[in-house]
Amino acid sequence: MSRTRHPNETSAREIVEPSGDDTEFVFFSGKGGVGKSTVSCATATWLADKDYETLLVTTDPAPNLSDIFGQAISHEATAIDGIENLSAIEIDPDTAAEEYRQETIEPMRELLGDEEIRTVEEQLNSPCVEEIAAFDNFVDFMDSPEYDAVVFDTAPTGHTIRLMELPSDWNAELEKGGSTCIGPAASMEDKKQDYERAIDTLQDDERTSFAFVGKPEDSSIDEIERSASDLADLGIESQLLILNGYLPESVCEDPFFEGKRADERAVIERARTESDADATATYPLQPGEIAGLDLLADVGGVLYDGAEATVEVGSATDVDTDQSVDVEALADPASVAEQLTPRDDETRYLFFTGKGGVGKSTVAATSATKLAEAGYETLVVTTDPAAHLEDIFGEPVGHEPTSVSRTNLDAARIDQEKALEEYREQVLDHVTAMYEDKDDTQIDVEAAISNVEEELESPCAEEMAALEKFVSYFDEDGYDVVVFDTAPTGHTLRLLELPSDWKGFMDLGSLTKGAAPAKGDQYDEVIETMKDPERSSFAFVMYPEYTPMMEAYRAAADLNDQVGIETAFVVANYLLPEEYGDNAFFANRRAQQEKYLGEIKNRFETPMMLAPLRRDEPIGLAELSAFGDEITGLSEVRSKEVTIQ
Repeated sequence: MSRTRHPNETSAREIVEPSGDDTEFVFFSGKGGVGKSTVSCATATWLADKDYETLLVTTDPAPNLSDIFGQAISHEATAIDGIENLSAIEIDPDTAAEEYRQETIEPMRELLGDEEIRTVEEQLNSPCVEEIAAFDNFVDFMDSPEYDAVVFDTAPTGHTIRLMELPSDWNAELEKGGSTCIGPAASMEDKKQDYERAIDTLQDDERTSFAFVGKPEDSSIDEIERSASDLADLGIESQLLILNGYLPESVCEDPFFEGKRADERAVIERARTESDADATATYPLQPGEIAGLDLLADVGGVLYDGAEATVEVGSATDVDTDQSVDVEALADPASVAEQLTPRDDETRYLFFTGKGGVGKSTVAATSATKLAEAGYETLVVTTDPAAHLEDIFGEPVGHEPTSVSRTNLDAARIDQEKALEEYREQVLDHVTAMYEDKDDTQIDVEAAISNVEEELESPCAEEMAALEKFVSYFDEDGYDVVVFDTAPTGHTLRLLELPSDWKGFMDLGSLTKGAAPAKGDQYDEVIETMKDPERSSFAFVMYPEYTPMMEAYRAAADLNDQVGIETAFVVANYLLPEEYGDNAFFANRRAQQEKYLGEIKNRFETPMMLAPLRRDEPIGLAELSAFGDEITGLSEVRSKEVTIQ
């Protein structure tokens, strides 16, 4: 019998616990930074403690399972210390891509000549192979009879939706036959069957459960509702909603935190009454970070056994207060303002990136608002599939740059469907003109264009389309500053590697059989612009805790190693205000923040922008402007002689 019931008529335990002989799959998704990995680890630990043989898999390009369990976890299944029945794996995109290439090529070596093998190898150098290779690993885990349960800690929401779409997309691509950018279709019949099986499993709510994790905030619930609707369109029902990190009543002793707690309770009640999920569960904010088996067991017990959460308000956990720093002394508003403003009358490009949920969009919108006020023609663009610039500005934000009711300030978001349509039109116009210029009666022009049209239906074209739109913003005229609000860290790295990757692939003449317009020189220019500190600034946004700090630090190192881009400054967000929260709980969290602020300064050795926790997120231009006065240092910049409306 199907598990689907009316909301709140079932428990979280019934949703995640295996109920038959077949392997069952539990997916956790949601905006980054909401505790998705923590809940995934706690769920896997709980299942293993119930004697279910359990595998925990992260598909996030910026994984942190190793940090939570306190041990190294690799691309291969790794037994978790201290827990019987539990193994975990962090899918490494590079390793997965190389394994996929070898797996595809090896069976052909005895059948094809050297030249044909080289052609296949060129195809498999396509950047989209990384996407399908990571997904291929994902599909493999959906055929794991040795496990009772497989728990997936997925990438942040927008990218999870993309992952769920892939079985259908690639299946449709393989059905066409011929050559694809992931290998010859004829050699991949087994893959096609795997993808069909994956589609069936994902849509079977007796074997697959889908859970969203969010913060008790309206914006988080709004995003979950949108994502749940997108999943439903794919035939996948979301069954569980977990709201993580609410303020315990006993620690809210002043108007600031009492007000924040009241807002959270209203959101929790809204979720329980409006959500289509079968069950809703909650877990409180802790005085310290959730890591180690004891706290993971506490999370699992609260979510699935109905236990009371253990919140030791009076304890100082393990934070060494001797490591605390003078927070105000860390701020360097003048240096930050210098990184934000253009030089020598050239357009400046600002990139705000980091773990999802750390406030990238708010900081990007705030910086853009203050730059516009200072007289700079400013465009703010979001490349995040789960964009919410529209919510922050309180005004519509479309695919093309449009004003947001402030002189000098425009905003835009990359609409994937529109970007793909634009790219298809661009390529087809180019190939049509290319053949019109050739006087060759041997060429079947209609057949050639038809082949290109088929190739443009490949999921690879979606990645290329997003890149094309991203690159186009480097050609926007009339702006002094272009601010990019980017997707969460792992996906941002992928985007920034793409100009180099696609240039190399196109130099081989492989993309759409040589039909795409030549963009190599343009990509070279974009790469050089991003690497030039006089033209571009990259900022990592984080809150001062171990996991977001380490994710940002590793990503910054990768960005430097792989692309040659250095971090210009960092943003430490959600700093607890000194004037509120006068008790042991907040004293502990404040000491923890100070400890990590010192580590952030030592690791990154760059200027810091410090952003305080607010009672409410800034919404609308007036609030963004006031917030910008606190954090950007731009109020010190001499305004140009313009009229600000």
